[in-house]
Amino acid sequence: MRNLKCSCISSFEPPPDNEIIGPVAPRGGPNGLLLRHGKLVASWGDTRQVDMTFSVAKSYLSILAGIAVADGLIPDLDAPIRETVDDGGFDSEHNAPITWRQMLQLTSEWEGSLFGKSEQIDRNCSLTSEAAGRPAGAKGAARPLQTPGTFWEYNDVRVNRLSLALLRRFGRALPQVFAERIMQPLGASSDWRWEGYRSSFVDVGGNQVQSVSGGGHWGGGAFIHAEDQARIGLLMLRGGMWGDQRVLPADGSLPPSPLAR
Repeated sequence: MRNLKCSCISSFEPPPDNEIIGPVAPRGGPNGLLLRHGKLVASWGDTRQVDMTFSVAKSYLSILAGIAVADGLIPDLDAPIRETVDDGGFDSEHNAPITWRQMLQLTSEWEGSLFGKSEQIDRNCSLTSEAAGRPAGAKGAARPLQTPGTFWEYNDVRVNRLSLALLRRFGRALPQVFAERIMQPLGASSDWRWEGYRSSFVDVGGNQVQSVSGGGHWGGGAFIHAEDQARIGLLMLRGGMWGDQRVLPADGSLPPSPLAR
């Protein structure tokens, strides 16, 4: 990708854009653990305390996208999403050429509203400067949309649009797929959950299924403890292997890390 540009300012949005529409939970005390060569070497606090984990859910969506590719549900990451997802979200002239890769890399510039939230809420959003102050009204201010694939922006509505597209391809709730394909093979607990919004139920084969969010922005997202997250991290470190079982598809460009041996 060449000539990528990025917006540079951010803050929390004003009402009514900041309305919480998904479940939230109070944060518990600090906790965590350290693994070396797959062995626990240190821990602190209650590592089975289930907390909101916000944008870690974006990584879970990328894992599911990889599974969708391996299963043939996404034949080509560089193909327009509208070729395999026909729900009106990619019908406009601007959205029609958007590819899976662009959605995964946050360069899609997808335009529209989803579950009561407009993507313009997160225009001009940059997490690197969120704590540094901003000119009044910068985040959410209108700016011309760029050609898909040429402009990077952290945008939670667009991530949620990716989540919905993946739901369409799997044809069932993403937490069910994640449980069966990732968490159960890892021997994870049943303590975790992955939530969407009260407005994010969609029809899938005649059933109302909740499309999950890619983070805790406006509520929802992944609620999980450190021990289960460590299992997912170790799976990635091992290149998709868990013991002698391949849980994630092999990628010749990314062999298992020697640190995991």
